[in-house]
Parts: sequence; structure tokens; C-alpha cells
Amino acid sequence: MTTFEELFANTTRSAVHLEMRDGYMVTPGFAAWQQGHRHAPDDRASWWRPWLDLVQKTVERGVEIRRARIISEPISDYVRYEYDISFTNIAAGEQIRWLPRRQASTLTLPGNDFWVFDDELVLFNHFDGNGEMAPLDSEITKEPAAAKLCSDAFHQVWERATPHENYKP
Repeated sequence: MTTFEELFANTTRSAVHLEMRDGYMVTPGFAAWQQGHRHAPDDRASWWRPWLDLVQKTVERGVEIRRARIISEPISDYVRYEYDISFTNIAAGEQIRWLPRRQASTLTLPGNDFWVFDDELVLFNHFDGNGEMAPLDSEITKEPAAAKLCSDAFHQVWERATPHENYKP
């Protein structure tokens, strides 16, 4: 299995991620958020994590990292959690946009969340009905048709989506 570290290390131009679910697995961070914990933007040491190091290091090499989320409105608790912690990803250098699901009805979208690296390699993420990683949780392909489908889908979503700083749930 290729790691995110390897995927990002081999990326030279762009890494884009499309999320299409309204809920994912219950992580310790989400559970704490449900109990009222909120990250303080000025206390970076309390929320900085290895993922953000990887993002920052990749962006510093000149790779653009963009994340788009297709969401139902009103938003779920999990999406609100994602919204509330997105400032951490942005601080690391990611760009994030939000697209209400009703605005995605005429888009052709793959059946799973995905990452596309340099418009050539696709990492599909597979989840079960409860948002947990499925037994075969990811699939990597360099098949040109899959890369084109996912790249085109992401770019269509990105064009319609609202930048994080302008989206108000």
C-alpha cells in the first residue's frame, strides 16, 4: 500500500480531494468536538498534527492542494465539525471550497470520494454505510479514463463551490 507521504512526495503540481459524504467515522477529534471542545486558532501547538506537516511541506514545494466538499443542507453535525476545523487545513496551505448538494445535481461524479495527484493518479476512498473505512478501504489507479473522470469532476465542483471564507453554513 502506498502511503500519503509517498503520494505527496511524488506529486509535482497538484493534489485535489473531493469529499461527498455527510458523515465519516467517529474520530477522537469529532467526539471531543461533540462534547464542546473547540480548537483555539491562536494555540497552534494544540491542533497542529502530522497531516498538517505533510500538507505544509508539500505546498512549500509548490504543489497546490485543494479540497472540495459536496454537502447536504442543512449540514450534518459531522460537516459542521469539518467546517469548524477547516482553519487548520487552511493554515497548512490547503484551499477549501463547499458545494451544497442541490448545486451538484447536473454534475457527473464518481461513486466514491477521491484524491487526484497531478491529474494522473487517483486514490479512491471506500467507506461503509456508517462512514467507517471499508475492509478494502482504498484503491489506486493510473487508468487515464479514471483520472480524467475524477479530474473533470473535481474541476466542475471547484468552479461551482464557495470558497471556505465565503461559505456560511
